[in-house]
Amino acid sequence: MRTRCGGWIFVFCLFLVSGLAQQNGPAAQSEPPASVPLGSANHQMTLDVVVTDKSGRPIPGLQQQDFTLLDNKQPAKIVSFQAVQGGAATADPPVEVILVVDNVNASVSQVAFERDQIERFLRRNGGQLARPVSTVIFSDSGIVIGDTSSRDGNAVLADFQQKKTGLHSMVSSQGFYGANERLQLSLHSLDQLAANEEPKPGRKLVVWISPGWPLLNAAEAVQTTKQQEEIFNHIVAFSDRLRQAGITLYEIDPLGAEDASEFRTFEYKQFLKPVKKAGQAQFGNLALQVLASQSGGRVFNSNNDVTGEIEACVADANSFYVLSFDGLPGDGPNEYHALDIKIDKPGLVARTRSGYYAQPDH
Repeated sequence: MRTRCGGWIFVFCLFLVSGLAQQNGPAAQSEPPASVPLGSANHQMTLDVVVTDKSGRPIPGLQQQDFTLLDNKQPAKIVSFQAVQGGAATADPPVEVILVVDNVNASVSQVAFERDQIERFLRRNGGQLARPVSTVIFSDSGIVIGDTSSRDGNAVLADFQQKKTGLHSMVSSQGFYGANERLQLSLHSLDQLAANEEPKPGRKLVVWISPGWPLLNAAEAVQTTKQQEEIFNHIVAFSDRLRQAGITLYEIDPLGAEDASEFRTFEYKQFLKPVKKAGQAQFGNLALQVLASQSGGRVFNSNNDVTGEIEACVADANSFYVLSFDGLPGDGPNEYHALDIKIDKPGLVARTRSGYYAQPDH
């Protein structure tokens, strides 16, 4: 495959490392995410932690002494601890849910299904939502953020129905070139959304309803050291940006059972290992499913009940824990630190961000 595809793979790499910052259209108005400047340490960090039993049921009522935080396998002091139960009832500021309709990486019929499932979610319980919800339309022209963030599902629905999904303007670009355009726009739009949320306090659950962007089948495409360095910089940048924006990312595949036997529904798992240096970087490390998993979120596929899967994502806000700790400085720039949380009770599992990239103090 490397010999047969070598020409377009080289172009793909060139497009990725330069195109994210130079693509045509509205999305080119802002720069792609950049890694933390050299010499700036991360210092105090906040982690949102969901603790579940073996069946996946969130467990409330734990105390700080039940948690052990490991930073690169070394115990780290928990500086602050808060148990949040009942979602909006106790979180201050309340957890916000952001539902993203992906019109770029899904077909017209799939987008119509996404919209129908979101509308069903907003209408549940007479439109009474447990926490504020807003919507985002992701189309070929970029992202359109809803004007309403509310616990009134009927108000959110009215705003959502006024937002047009948009037309596919990339249909003329098929094969590699169309995939490259969609990849660039997807990553750029995720960064735009995170940048919009970063100044706002509190936790955000971003539920991206999409089959994922075209990335995973290009794992072998990286050919030069420079290309790997550029991809690594984007990996670090998205790790920093999502953490600083307080975003936990989720992916729901609208293809459902139709996609259940497809290889790509689990192909992303080979890219979940942390990328500790540029020489390990691959395009698959920037997949939507990978970014979601590493942010502490979840990946849903092979199920036609998208409304129920949205409910499962939102349930993460029913009971969770907020921990802060002092991040360690790196011995060099972009030094990866793995995070692990142990619970001092049998049968319980903690889910949070998988790690961070530390920077030297000087």
